[in-house]
Amino acid sequence: MVSSSDPVTMEIPPKSPDGSEKSPQSKELLTSNTASTLCISSRSESVWTSASRSKWDIYRKPVIVMSVGAAIFLIGTVITSLSCFLIENKNIYKMCGPAFLSLGLMLLVCGLVWIPIIRKKQKQRQKSQFLQSLKSFFFNR
Repeated sequence: MVSSSDPVTMEIPPKSPDGSEKSPQSKELLTSNTASTLCISSRSESVWTSASRSKWDIYRKPVIVMSVGAAIFLIGTVITSLSCFLIENKNIYKMCGPAFLSLGLMLLVCGLVWIPIIRKKQKQRQKSQFLQSLKSFFFNR
């Protein structure tokens, strides 16, 4: 147990041979950290890999969002229609039904809007690859 009158000793890290404060291990960590930061900050579509992707890989996320949105919308339709037919707990059905309807419709529309955005990006990427190949053809002669 350390009391307040005991001196506190701190371990001083050894200096590197060139006189800088950082040890070789910390320099190594710094460079690996920088490389991982570079990989993380790059876009999800890597510039270095030009392998063609399948349609499912490209449109998977919007299709899932649209499917979940359609399912929630249908659940909202069922809950709202239950408020018309069932007498008990009518207020709960009237409150939850429209909430599910709006949430499902929002997800469905987001998925539907996402697809043309992906198509536009694909066209821009194809144009960019074409221009890069032209540039490399003319400037590498």
